[in-house]
Amino acid sequence: MVDTFDRKYSNIQRWIVEHDGWIQLGDDPDGPLTSFVRALDMGRMPWEGRSQYRSLDEALQDLDSALAQILKKLYG
Repeated sequence: MVDTFDRKYSNIQRWIVEHDGWIQLGDDPDGPLTSFVRALDMGRMPWEGRSQYRSLDEALQDLDSALAQILKKLYG
């Protein structure tokens, strides 16, 4: 069975749909941010990932794990 994005990255899905947060992916070599992936919500950035990952999947897994902890703190 093939995993859907929502199943594989359930915390990212919850962050976007339930929490009204968003994520950013990608490098901006001329910008002030050095992270490749970030989680944001109403005026804040509660999490930034590393500057490099071996794959997009690795970056999304890191984000999903971090959001699990953030969402647990926010909603129990």
